[in-house]
Amino acid sequence: MVGNGALSGAVIAVAGAGGPAGRAAIVRLAEAGATVVGADNDPERLAEAVDAARYGHGGATVVGETVDLLDLDSTRDWAVRVEKEFGRVDGVVHLVGGWRGSETFAKTNLHDWDLLEMLLIRTVQHTSLAFHEALQRSDRGRYVLISAAGASHPTAGNAAYSAAKAAAEAWTLALADYFRKAGISEGADGATSAAAILVVKALVHDAMRAERPNAKFAGFTDVKDLAEAIVDVWAKSAAEVNGNRLWLTEKP
Repeated sequence: MVGNGALSGAVIAVAGAGGPAGRAAIVRLAEAGATVVGADNDPERLAEAVDAARYGHGGATVVGETVDLLDLDSTRDWAVRVEKEFGRVDGVVHLVGGWRGSETFAKTNLHDWDLLEMLLIRTVQHTSLAFHEALQRSDRGRYVLISAAGASHPTAGNAAYSAAKAAAEAWTLALADYFRKAGISEGADGATSAAAILVVKALVHDAMRAERPNAKFAGFTDVKDLAEAIVDVWAKSAAEVNGNRLWLTEKP
């Protein structure tokens, strides 16, 4: 029943809520009892994702807002609105994605880096800076970054993508250190807030399988399994997940 799940009472913001992974995440978070506040830069697909989560779990509080996560002030305003309206923020799930690759290292297009730096790094910087204080105030605050195995094992054709993912991971680990030090300075038994990284090889969803029925998608993580792993981050203590890479695929 909605409201009695593992995340009953929690308020969780999902950045990139309109994509396939975002849709799966907000459905699962709502099922677990959370109030879910989604953001995306595409209002139409965001509305579809929010409606799907609401209809899938009658009574769940799921709302969406078009937010420019590439603008720090807009992102901060969103964070303030979420906490003001719902009284708390217990999580931020970062699902803003994007991929660009090349046939060889020599053919890397640095314009790809310009795009990926914005999508994969800048949005992480903005959401973490906007929400970190609210997450620290929570007794179960979590910042969850979805990353890729290529960040620690880059291939020649994925230089820009892997470097951007690695930078996003480093930024998230710095946030984890903030939570660790904040817990110590407050004299608590331990930090109650955490920043964690979920690592996948790549993601797959039903539409991809329908388009390529003979593809194996070996090592890929289904978006529904990712959503389950996201919810599981709250099932673990802050100490278990803070500053850790939680692998959903085989380590390279």
